[in-house]
Amino acid sequence: MSSLRHGLLSALKVLCIALFSVLVVVVVWQVFTRQVLGAPSPWTTVTAQYMFVWLSLFAATLVFGERGHIAVDVVAQRAPGVSRHVLIVLVQICIIAFAVLVMVWGGLRGMSMSWDQVIPGFPFTVGHMYLALPVTGVMIGWLALEDLLLALRGDELAPLEQTDDEAAESSGAAAAAAVVHEQGADAHPVERSSDGSGTLPDTEKER
Repeated sequence: MSSLRHGLLSALKVLCIALFSVLVVVVVWQVFTRQVLGAPSPWTTVTAQYMFVWLSLFAATLVFGERGHIAVDVVAQRAPGVSRHVLIVLVQICIIAFAVLVMVWGGLRGMSMSWDQVIPGFPFTVGHMYLALPVTGVMIGWLALEDLLLALRGDELAPLEQTDDEAAESSGAAAAAAVVHEQGADAHPVERSSDGSGTLPDTEKER
């Protein structure tokens, strides 16, 4: 994984955590003002809606960058080697086309049409809120382009991070192998006498 990709994914993780935290606080305050104070705060509904949209877009970009998204790969898994790589390349090309045409170009058009549309009680406009769409489109397009170059080179596009169960299983297997290795190293060989009976080495006899 390139350093630029690693930095982008790390920044997306921090951003998603921040957006989710703010979303939880806003929703809790909305429920509190509605149920306890009896006077619901008017700005919380709109804020929660746009925060949820932003969180969904940036979280989807993060999952895509980690190659952890859901994929129907029945055909690709059954295809021969060359055909499989061709399918992977075609999929990445389709993703780039979607990111550029729908998310970037469509998002910019949506921003231009609603840039001056005011949100009541907010210093931002609807166009400002649509900014997340072309931004995430650019990131997804760049990540797909990097994966496309790797696929053309013949690399496997495996998920970048293991699941918690896989990581625990791998660490457990490594620990078990280390214990077996240590036990084997500590074991003392048994010398055989001419009559076939087992005798301990001289160091064991001295003990």
